[in-house]
Amino acid sequence: MVSLARKNLLKDLPRFLVAQAGIMFAVSLVTIQTGILKGFTRSTTLLIDSSAADIWVTSENIVNFELTEPFPYVQVQRAQTIAGVARAEALSIGSGRWYSDGKLTTLRVFGFDPDGELFRPGQVSSQTLKALKLPYSVLIDRTNMRSFRIESAGDTARIRQLPATVVGFTSDTQSLVSSKFVFASLINAGAYINSGFSAELTCQLGSGDITCVNVYEKDASETNANIPAPEPLGSDDPVTYILVKAAPGENLQDLKRRIETSLPGTKAFTKNELINVTQAYWQNRTGIGFILGLGAIVGVLVGMVVVAQILYTSVSENLREFGTLKAMGASDWDIYSVILEQSLWMAVLGYIPGLLLCWGVGTWTAASQGIVVLITPVSAVGVFGITVVMCVGSAVFAIQKVTRVDPGIVFKA
Repeated sequence: MVSLARKNLLKDLPRFLVAQAGIMFAVSLVTIQTGILKGFTRSTTLLIDSSAADIWVTSENIVNFELTEPFPYVQVQRAQTIAGVARAEALSIGSGRWYSDGKLTTLRVFGFDPDGELFRPGQVSSQTLKALKLPYSVLIDRTNMRSFRIESAGDTARIRQLPATVVGFTSDTQSLVSSKFVFASLINAGAYINSGFSAELTCQLGSGDITCVNVYEKDASETNANIPAPEPLGSDDPVTYILVKAAPGENLQDLKRRIETSLPGTKAFTKNELINVTQAYWQNRTGIGFILGLGAIVGVLVGMVVVAQILYTSVSENLREFGTLKAMGASDWDIYSVILEQSLWMAVLGYIPGLLLCWGVGTWTAASQGIVVLITPVSAVGVFGITVVMCVGSAVFAIQKVTRVDPGIVFKA
């Protein structure tokens, strides 16, 4: 029976290759869609996951990690005095506009303490952190270099009307659904976030025309000397999060309640709780999860149609052989096993190259585009299960054809 299954499978090699291409397409589509969904949800919480904070404190009106309300910096100082808090640090988040080579790019500014212990944007060296304390110095993710038109450390641009010097690069920090991330010290980030959107224009009257040059279009070296260093944060300056390190042995749920009681209008989360809130928002309250899931379903349906058509045609062309087996006393299950084995071979031979293709695509997109197609062992096993079910389910249509085979067909001309 095993040899018959392989014989039927490889009898028409072009048709077999077409079937495998259909299965590869289905496997690739399901794997990439689920991988992008997993990679995209993971990317929204990379900065939370890499932090050393036990508790994140923010406004009670929080929607997700990046969508919340600020509160005054004095709350950070108050948090340090709460029993059970070993360390408290501020994190500020704001929006801005990156201006380089005459092009604008929207961005998110993250301000943190370079001397702190609870927040690091990826793997950053101590030398880079020291440079980040210089006035108007920033870090960017390597995947954003092209978008920001930055070629190397030391290049300059502007955030709103303030200068920005790139002193280093981070990796694996950018969210797929957000504006481009820029990391700065709390002092520099405060200056960028609160600098406003006003633009200065220098205009000259020519021959009937007025020519205006935006201050953004000036070279950074022309204006940096005229811009004062940013001021340290005051008690009333806004910050977005308080990052808390709990004292050894402290119960986090009890500490959360004490923080929320001591700091009215705030809500405290453990690291995992904030990750879950943010990922649930993007998966459930936006259409991204639905769209990616729909694409995966389409891939499965296409694969099932292709496999069902190939198996049904194979059975139709070999009805006399199946009739001969029945005439020789073969049971229905013996006949079914041939078709099911064909479908299993098609599942395996279509799954392996499809998964390898997705792995290669994922590696390329992560390196060149910063888009992570996350393929975990669990998701790989899940896709294989879907592939097997898809192929075996398709075999049911062919089995229905062979169940009606009359052994007498062998003796007909």
